[in-house]
Amino acid sequence: MEEPTDKRRRWLKISMTIPRVAVEPVSDLLGVLSGVGVEVRPPEGGASLVSCFFAMEPDPAGDAGQAMATILARVRDQLEEMLSLYNLPAPSLEHSLLEDEDWATSWQRFFRPFEIVPGLVIRPSWEPFDPGPGQQVLEMDPGMAFGTGQHASTQMALALVTATCRDQRPAAVLDVGTGTGILAMAAVLFGAGEAVAIDNDPEAVRVAAGNIRVNRLQDRIRVSGDTLDDCRGPFPLVCANIVHDVLVEMAPAFRRLLAPGGRIVLAGILAGEQEESIGRAYGRLGLQPVRSLHSDEWAALLLVDTSRRPL
Repeated sequence: MEEPTDKRRRWLKISMTIPRVAVEPVSDLLGVLSGVGVEVRPPEGGASLVSCFFAMEPDPAGDAGQAMATILARVRDQLEEMLSLYNLPAPSLEHSLLEDEDWATSWQRFFRPFEIVPGLVIRPSWEPFDPGPGQQVLEMDPGMAFGTGQHASTQMALALVTATCRDQRPAAVLDVGTGTGILAMAAVLFGAGEAVAIDNDPEAVRVAAGNIRVNRLQDRIRVSGDTLDDCRGPFPLVCANIVHDVLVEMAPAFRRLLAPGGRIVLAGILAGEQEESIGRAYGRLGLQPVRSLHSDEWAALLLVDTSRRPL
């Protein structure tokens, strides 16, 4: 491919075919890595074509090839690590360069405000929106919008978190693997006093912090790369939209950080065997499912601490 020789910004488009079971976590990962945008084609034959976009700023040294190689290597490494959790191989990557004008126009034409769960609307920065009675609005642009309810498990996690915060008004919420920060932001908008959002990916921390600032929630949400060992509870509500194996591994830490009678929202779980496995792992710790949501092959659970008296 011919390398760019002028000083205009272009966009590196990276495309791959992903099995249906992993489309959602891969899309969320790519949205955080790029900080710009992810495109998912409707599934065909059990797989979807997923594309992400990276801004290629003009390079005074003219070494665009090296910049692209660095981005491709990072995407490949991150995908390999994530897909290993699903016993899937890393996909083949295809890439191309887009002109800045073409990319910007296409995103702004198709991205409009949308209500992802009852009462919560996502809007891009260029689209005005007047909320109706009881509606809350979060401003998030394409790329920042993955992990915001466009996928089944995130949408279900949001539904359980917002309903719990409306009903319980927890003093503090812990959002583990925050990604874009959407669950923490939704929690405080719907009644939580404050939130702690953590992620082990520095890029996710950066993206979440930016979203929190844009929505003027930085006084109520603390986002960082802290681990669970760094966190100090108790939290009346803990939420995590990750993957089954990690959720099982983190169960004792979640139990330790949970307030007496507290609640846990878990998503990123496949319905059926994984859902039952989560129920067993958390049940042994005195955490019982009281509500479940299902969409396609995904499940989300609301669990309550039944081993100690409620607050």
